[in-house]
Amino acid sequence: MDDVAAAQLGVVPGPYRDFPMPVVIEEHTRAWLATPAQERAVPEPRPSATVMLLRDGSAGVEVFVLRRASSMAFAPGMVAFPGGGVDPRDADPDVPWAGPSPAQWAERLGTPESVARELVIAAAREVFEECGVLLAGPSAGQVVADLTDPSWEVERQRLLARETSFGELLTGLGLVLRSDLLAARAHWRTPVCEPRRYDTRFFAARLPEGQRAAHLTTEADRVHWAVPTELLAAQRQGTEILLPPTQVMVEELAEVADLDTWLASGPARVQVVQPWPVEHDGALWMRCPLVQED
Repeated sequence: MDDVAAAQLGVVPGPYRDFPMPVVIEEHTRAWLATPAQERAVPEPRPSATVMLLRDGSAGVEVFVLRRASSMAFAPGMVAFPGGGVDPRDADPDVPWAGPSPAQWAERLGTPESVARELVIAAAREVFEECGVLLAGPSAGQVVADLTDPSWEVERQRLLARETSFGELLTGLGLVLRSDLLAARAHWRTPVCEPRRYDTRFFAARLPEGQRAAHLTTEADRVHWAVPTELLAAQRQGTEILLPPTQVMVEELAEVADLDTWLASGPARVQVVQPWPVEHDGALWMRCPLVQED
């Protein structure tokens, strides 16, 4: 491999871990690798945020997951967490805010303050848009507990239609974003061989008491609360497909003994992981550097 190709792929010294490459992305990955390094298209990754919504279940921690619709251009048919790309509306500096400040989030996320604000707002907005969970309350010590009134769905639809921003929604309802309900857990960047790339921060949040997560997004054909060990077993059996970031997060959740302790024990600063494709044993794999937590 020449220096140009290595730089494109983001190859780093070990330690690393290899993951089988999902069949749905194997064909275009082989085509990309067959292209001379100087001619390869490397799309700029789009900033995005995803949220592992969690609760205590009878068998331990449960995580809310969705299976992306087969019609989706990115990761079709794969298990994912609620989330999506940062929207221009997320840059609003006047969003009512409680909890760690954007400056404190910038330190945790390793970004400028303005980018950190956008990522936290995007995380809260996406989880409300996709599953109807609102990480906000009337004060820094309260959270909305009942979203069953039809007026909440009206507000959600206005947000989806871009008739209002998340900040305007909160201001109009006299609420503040509870950034303290989110915990930063990881930072993954889509490999350069993918035609659609995302620079994604993974957040975690406990489902607020009294709220319910629902199937509200057209991007998924199924949603459910999953026990991490059962989800990993389904992947081994071939009935579910997880991309490496999702698998690593679910594996971590499978080891959680106490949810509140885990939420409070995240890394001081998340480090980026960018896999790259490799071939061995006649198959393609995604090679992921192992992160050493601060």
